[in-house]
Order: sequence, then structure tokens, then C-alpha cells
Amino acid sequence: MTTRTNYRDLTRGPILGRIILFALPLLGSSLIQLLYSTVDLIFVGQFLGTESAASIGASDLLITCLVGFFTGMAVGTNVITARYFGAGDHEKLRKLIHTLFLAGFFGGVLLVLFAELFAPFFLRWMGTPDKIYGLAIRYLRIYVLSMASVVLYNLLSGIIRAMGDSRTPMLLQLAGGLLNIAADYFFIAYLHMGVEGTAIATVLSQTFAAVCVIGYLMKMNEDYRLHLFSRVFDAGELKKVLKVGVPSGIQSIIITLSNIIIQSQINTLGVKEIASFTVYFKAENMLWLPLLALGQASVSFVSQNYGAGKWDRIRKGNRITIFGGSLFTFAEAMLLLLLAPLIVGVFTRDPAVAALTVQEMRVTYPLYFMGTVIEILSSNMRSFGKAIYPMAIVIFSYCGVRVMVLFHFMHVYHNVRGVAFCYPISWTCAMVLLILAYRKFMPKKVRSLF
Repeated sequence: MTTRTNYRDLTRGPILGRIILFALPLLGSSLIQLLYSTVDLIFVGQFLGTESAASIGASDLLITCLVGFFTGMAVGTNVITARYFGAGDHEKLRKLIHTLFLAGFFGGVLLVLFAELFAPFFLRWMGTPDKIYGLAIRYLRIYVLSMASVVLYNLLSGIIRAMGDSRTPMLLQLAGGLLNIAADYFFIAYLHMGVEGTAIATVLSQTFAAVCVIGYLMKMNEDYRLHLFSRVFDAGELKKVLKVGVPSGIQSIIITLSNIIIQSQINTLGVKEIASFTVYFKAENMLWLPLLALGQASVSFVSQNYGAGKWDRIRKGNRITIFGGSLFTFAEAMLLLLLAPLIVGVFTRDPAVAALTVQEMRVTYPLYFMGTVIEILSSNMRSFGKAIYPMAIVIFSYCGVRVMVLFHFMHVYHNVRGVAFCYPISWTCAMVLLILAYRKFMPKKVRSLF
């Protein structure tokens, strides 16, 4: 049996170096995830045309909600696994791994059956035009077959990351992404299969990634490695994961739905304004993805050290990630603002659209560092099993406050700055409430941030 030093042990060594090295592959994974959707859209747009692209777009909301929910569920997997790994409790780790495999497998199958049954109702509810309904339903019925693989991949890759290895899930996801590109070309450009081809490509690539994760867990030279036909199942362990994962998943779905409301208001402004926000959201990934990777790394770091009982290391880690991360985000935002005309020019050649996008960036980017504080405090509270508090605060701030402020500014100004201002206001609300909740509900040993 090998020792835990085969993994990136986050309970020892220099804190800053451990977190950065752990976060970089997480950033890579986020970029690869963008590759999936971007490549699909490129192939469909180039080879199949507008109606096919629209039929895929009609399914985006359902897909985004499902994927977002199970990405949130992976947070629960990460927290509990890292806690046991940090404590060196191999017996609980063994039960947890096998429980999650069985729950992911059977839960994924049920999700596929549910999605297949209700796909037509969902598309009709969304008001999908008759002209593209046939294409959309054919695409969606094949695409949802990948949901079982998505569930398994998210839950099981969360286990690997929780044990300090963020590199392996990234490489497996990269392999799946490359397979997706090859399959898109084969089914669409070579076999001329239409939207069914891109859906099949997604099913194959997601299934490949899930099988690879299962194989990796089976081949670990540890006493808690996965045994495929084991009947070990502990409902108590699953309940612990759900306690953290379900609030995170619900949060993701509700924020997605609130974004639809925001987009509906943007759509009232005009074509150039709509295009400017499309460019803004693409450029924003340069700030958001590093911040997200830092938050994900914080979950594993805090959970491992919580399991190991290293409270002082958690406090030091929080100071480094909150203040260091905020400083980095602010510096990056200022640099991007300085280079804004050049960056925006990559996405649009229309000077009017570019000018509007820069206006939006000038409103939000100087205060984007607040997102670092929000992510780190939310990650800490989830790591201690208190996921309900960040869920409630983020939903209240991002859905309640943001939407109310949006409608007010749109009534008064009705321009892109009116939309942009709703973001920093909602960030301020979320940050203040999270700081108050952190100081009230977290254990006294880690309550101080200074």
C-alpha cells in the first residue's frame, strides 16, 4: 500500500505554493469545459447552419441547469472526501467512494429516464418554435444520454480532487475534449449526421471521461480503491454529501434562472447593446475562471485541514487566499481595463459594440475583487458543512437584490450602465452578509480572518 504522499497533501508544506499548484489544473479544467461547448457551436455553425444552431440553443437552459446542479453536488463530494483524507480515515473513505459510485450510477440512470420523458414538455414550455422543434427534440433526446456519465464524472472526479490531485481530472477531461473534437468532425463533417452527430459526440466524450475516472479509482494502490461490483453502500455518508452538495446545486440552478431575467432586460435595449453584453461575458471569463479555480482549491484545502484538525493552517490559508487573491484579481482587472480596447477587439469589429462593452467593464471590473472574498468565504462554510448559509445569501443577493436593482436602474436609465451597476451592488450585499454569517456561524477557532 502506498502512502498519502503520492497525492498533493494540502495539510503540510508552504500554503501559498500548495494552493497555487492545486488551483492551476482546476483553471485548466474550466478552460477545457469551455472548449466542449465552443467546439460544438463551431462545427454546427460551420457545417449545419442557423436552424441547427438554434435547435441546440433551445436546449441550453435545461443542459446548463443539469450540469450546474451536479457540479454543485461535486462540492459535497469534495468536502467530505477531503475531510476523511485529511484525517487519514481510510475505512470511512472506502465506504464513501463506493457509496458515491453506486449513487452516481443509479442516480444517473434515473436522471436519463426522467430527462427523456420530460424533454418534449420542457421544449414546449420554453416556447421552442415549431420550425426547429423537431431538430431540438432529436438533439436533446440523444444528449441527455450523457447525463449518467456527467453525474458519475462530477462525483468521482470530486473524490480525486479532494485527495489533493487536481491534475488527473484535468488530463482526463482534456482527453475527453479532444475526443469530442474528433467525434464532431467524424459525425458532422464526414458522415453528415446533423445535430444528432454533435449530440452523439458529446455522449461519447463524456462517457469516455467517466470510464477513465472509474478506471483510475479502481487502479489506485490503496485499501480504499474502488471495487466495481462491491455492494458497500452507506446512506449516512450519502446524506453528508447531499447536505453540502444539494444547496450548492440549487444555488447554481437559481442563479442560472435569474440570469435569464437579466438577459430578458438586456434584450430590450437593442441589437448593439445585446452584442456588447455577449462580448462582455466572454471577456469576463479571464477574471471569473481564475477566481473560480481559487474557490475550488480552497474547498479541498480547508476540508483536508479540517479533517486533520489544523485550525491555525486554515486561518493562515484564508488570509492568503482572501487578501492575496483579492489583490491579484484587482491587479488583473486593472490590467484588463488598460488593455480593454485590444481585448474587446478580438470579439467584435463594430466600434459601437466595443465602446459599449468598455463602458460595462469600467463599471464592474474595479470591484471584481469582491468575488474573491465571496468565493473563499462560501468555500469555507461549505467545507464545514454549513452550505445552507452561502446558498441563502448568494440567492438573496444575486437573484433578489440584483434583479430588483436591475429593474430600478432599467426604469431610470435604460442603458448598458444601468444593467452593469446591478452586479457590483449585488456583490457588495453578498460580501457583507457572508462576512457577518462567517463570524456568527463558523467555529470560534477559525472565525477570525485577520
